[in-house]
Amino acid sequence: MTVASATTDKTRTRPRAVQLTKAPSLLPISARAAIPMIPGASRLPFVPGGGGAIPALRLELDGVVADPDAVAAYAKVCGFTLRDTLPPTYPHVLAFPLHMALISDGSFPFGAVGLVHIANRITQYRRLGIGEELALRVQATKVSKHPKGRSFDVVTEARVGRQIAWESTSTFLRRGKGDPGASSGEAFPIVAEETPASAEWTLPGDLGRRYAAVSGDRNPIHMHSLTAKPLGFPAAIAHGMWTKARALAALDARLPDAFAVDVRFRRPILLPAKVEFATADPAVAAIGIDNEEIVFTVRGRGKKRGTRHLDGRVLPVKAKSKTQSKAKGKAK
Repeated sequence: MTVASATTDKTRTRPRAVQLTKAPSLLPISARAAIPMIPGASRLPFVPGGGGAIPALRLELDGVVADPDAVAAYAKVCGFTLRDTLPPTYPHVLAFPLHMALISDGSFPFGAVGLVHIANRITQYRRLGIGEELALRVQATKVSKHPKGRSFDVVTEARVGRQIAWESTSTFLRRGKGDPGASSGEAFPIVAEETPASAEWTLPGDLGRRYAAVSGDRNPIHMHSLTAKPLGFPAAIAHGMWTKARALAALDARLPDAFAVDVRFRRPILLPAKVEFATADPAVAAIGIDNEEIVFTVRGRGKKRGTRHLDGRVLPVKAKSKTQSKAKGKAK
């Protein structure tokens, strides 16, 4: 059964659950996601991008177990130390086919190509073993106003049994006529520009293709300058989720078992590139933070130090068991 055949009445307030028997294949989904780029194609009923409300639909996939070889390849590209537990960003990779299936459904108001990933928050309630069986749940929130267009969240849960062990919220922006009075999100702590870098990273020109190979995210803006230029970029750009993963790998020794990590994606990183990674002293952060919080940034080097590519914060959370599936919050 295709996802398109299982969409639901948009007037429903509770999402209709669609149980999948296997992960959606990314190749046909990616092809369908590109169709809205053809003038007039969004008028077709099976093509996303026709406007309107986001469908009240939740995709569910049980029995998901990470492939150890795939985890090892991902860890190598992102800089994680290989362990018997999943990197904290890896459940996002496992859920990515469901994200694409949801956004590429014919009832979805926006096409996947052209969406801007502006924020991501992950909460890990405990470390997940590589061999653990996960149940994934993915749904989107209603569209919200934004100063630069319209935004929405894709909310993901990874359960072990009845316990939600990991969850995330990805916020996407559809550029267009915005609402100047709309909020662009809460105040976010940043690392002061004069803070010394703790690391410098050299990003090769093929980083987008390397990350695509381990994550499945083959958005053309990341693959090559030839595919990025028609979409408005002078060169291929690094994946935002690679940048987040690489930052968490750099912080690995400081991360507790249970924590939340919230990031804002700022200026894209044009590949190849050299960037700096820095963390803030709570006493000199641009916005006040507490002593348990880790604030970090990925920024340009030298004269480009004022160019922030990613701002992030890590906060410890209490490990807890949650048995109710809830879509949290509104799009920022």
